[in-house]
Amino acid sequence: MSDLFWPGDERAGDAMSETALLQAMVRVEAAWLATLADAGIAETTADLGGLVGEADVPAIAADAESAANPVLPLLALIRERLGVRDEQAASWLHRGLTSQDTLDTAIVLCLRDVGTVVRRELEHQVGALVDLTERHRNDVMAGRTLGRHAVPVTFGLKSAGWLQGVLDAVDDIAATERLPAQLGGAAGTLAASTALASDAGLGDAARSAQGLAMQCASRLGLAARPPWHTNRAPITRVGDALVGCTDAWGHIANDVLSLSRPEVGEVTEPAGRGASSTMPHKQNPVLSTLIRRAALAAPTDAARLHLAAADTHDERPTGGWHLEWATLRSLARHAVTASSQTTELLTGLHVDAARMRTNAEGAADALLSERDAFSSKTGPVDSYLGATDLVIGAALDRARRMQTR
Repeated sequence: MSDLFWPGDERAGDAMSETALLQAMVRVEAAWLATLADAGIAETTADLGGLVGEADVPAIAADAESAANPVLPLLALIRERLGVRDEQAASWLHRGLTSQDTLDTAIVLCLRDVGTVVRRELEHQVGALVDLTERHRNDVMAGRTLGRHAVPVTFGLKSAGWLQGVLDAVDDIAATERLPAQLGGAAGTLAASTALASDAGLGDAARSAQGLAMQCASRLGLAARPPWHTNRAPITRVGDALVGCTDAWGHIANDVLSLSRPEVGEVTEPAGRGASSTMPHKQNPVLSTLIRRAALAAPTDAARLHLAAADTHDERPTGGWHLEWATLRSLARHAVTASSQTTELLTGLHVDAARMRTNAEGAADALLSERDAFSSKTGPVDSYLGATDLVIGAALDRARRMQTR
């Protein structure tokens, strides 16, 4: 995919795309049909692969308005095509489910794929940051607070701070990896699947219905849990985790933007990007700019998910549920894009340690003013680093524990 409104979107590939959602909905329907067949409820099962594809997206999307979701037109198309070769399987399609089951579970499958991609990029970033931190552990530079000189630090300390943020993001993403299926029927009572189990002569039909939901979730590699039609925590938690990632990446991007200013000149983005249309001398920090863009956009997307969650009512909300879909697409695709851009930025970042020291020494009077206010000790700028090395060591130890998990 590509998006003129969001340069770099092609990095997200098929993540949370219309085609990915379509394929995920088909997977849910196929898994449920197979579960019914395995339980002796459905009289047949069928392979739904290849029945619908990317070429069907425009028609399904156009027809989705009539039902306020894409499940009904998708089912109509599958039944029409499946019925040609297996009319009985077509008749069993979707029995016991509701449209929210199919769509919520499909979105969860898509979000799981997004999490896998983001987790992989975060792990690459941890490796790059460990390398930067170790190489520049003792390279002194000016510490800056509120845009002004503060006290001496090292670039290793700065990259260790970036590392801590990325490690926090790893923890956030890892906490969302076991996402739940949604298989509760029309109002979360499993009434339809209970009736199916009863008609099939299964003992304790209600518990059998619960078993069907658990088996289908397992078939999809998802967690089994009670229906969450109007409890949107599974969705908001993923949104919050993705925002945690963009927060960490935004911190890195903002530092690079500041430190790469010509008058500072302490770091430089990887070469090969950032040309100006009129000024040949420029190499604009485009990776950091685009990463910062994602970091600025993500919190409002997550807030929209929480707004939708707070607006739930009855057993399926009007509007709030529908608001989630496009919001998740934007948040997820932008996060995947920013994850790739951040990895490129960190693995190719050029650090000018000599320029850092020169700048720090030139501002020594300001950087050492705190020390001079209460201590009689003297020395160069790198004599006032406090527990910097211990702080760096703690970040590196945490990273190594993550890498060996």
